[in-house]
Amino acid sequence: MNTAQHAITLPRLRLNKGADRRLQSGHLWIYSNEIDNQVTPLRTFTPGQHATVETQHGKVLGTAYLNPNSLICARLLTRGSAVFSAALLIARLRTALQLRERFFDAPFYRLVYGESDLLPGLVVDRFGAHLVVQLNTAGMDAMREMVVDALTEVLQPESILLRNDSGIRELEGLPSEVVVAHGEPPETIELTENGVRFRAPLRTGQKTGWFYDQRPNRAWLQAISRDRSVLDVFSYVGSFGVQAGVFGAKSVSCVDASEQALLQARENAELNNFRGDFHTLHGDAFDQLRALRADNRKFDIVIVDPPAFVKKKKDLPKGAAAYRRINEIAIELLNPDGLLIASSCSMHLPTEELVEALRSGAQRTERHVQLLAEGMQGIDHPVHPAIPETRYLKALLARVI
Repeated sequence: MNTAQHAITLPRLRLNKGADRRLQSGHLWIYSNEIDNQVTPLRTFTPGQHATVETQHGKVLGTAYLNPNSLICARLLTRGSAVFSAALLIARLRTALQLRERFFDAPFYRLVYGESDLLPGLVVDRFGAHLVVQLNTAGMDAMREMVVDALTEVLQPESILLRNDSGIRELEGLPSEVVVAHGEPPETIELTENGVRFRAPLRTGQKTGWFYDQRPNRAWLQAISRDRSVLDVFSYVGSFGVQAGVFGAKSVSCVDASEQALLQARENAELNNFRGDFHTLHGDAFDQLRALRADNRKFDIVIVDPPAFVKKKKDLPKGAAAYRRINEIAIELLNPDGLLIASSCSMHLPTEELVEALRSGAQRTERHVQLLAEGMQGIDHPVHPAIPETRYLKALLARVI
């Protein structure tokens, strides 16, 4: 049976008038209010089921997987009459691998970044011979065996760990779980970033255990850290702070709400033979920064890399205010002619809002801020030009005088 014939056997998903415009421009998402429920009722589909997507007039757009219980009820997998198969999955994994191997000498990177690699709902981080996978949608979760088999064929990894414990899965009606899918994943893994060694907790750490997306922005520290005092806020296992230490900082202080993460940060400093002063501050970041301000502590470099304060559009006013508050305190903690790295992983926060956080913080503290550089996520998190949601990370390097 050829591909076109196979596609005809899939159930149809008919769109409302005009609902195909975004898909025609390259986007992959279909919302529940864009479905013609008179012709193809969503209730007749099951989570993870594949269907042929067609316009109001019956023109085939491609194949998608569905979740009738989600606001994003379908995500396009193919264009035209092609169906999604194990062979196509393997081909896309190989294409994703080619990009990463072109830019990275060592196998430590995000191998698959969902929609940008035409594999919506799938995230794969590579830690040498070990893979950590997130199946974030019902459609991708339904294909977990296919995904594991394809990754095994393409990379022959020693282990595959499914970190299916992200908040996105709850929205998809999926359970939170951490599952070993292949081999014996280690508790922690050693990786190298910007020439600096780290140990990251795969099973118990945040997300997949490491945040590869900030790699190029951490590289800024190579040029600015020597003989400086550094405060790394929301430090996790010291990804910014330890690199600053390796690049010549005289002292590093890490702030995080996780005591275990701070213990790992200290171990990472020792792993790199950092001989400067290394301090950890355990607790709420806002509280710790206020305490440092009350003690009149000052630093040459402050890094603020918080979790997403804006997870939904409706959270923007409250979240933007949080970014303004934390960066204002950070500015107050800087020595004259200090440097601030301010970041946001909130997709719904425009870059302009982060710039505004620095502007307003400078105004309120009677300082002057100069923006020196603007960063985004690394090359292993490519942006799909038709899907603005794939560009989420913002980072600003600023001078405060």
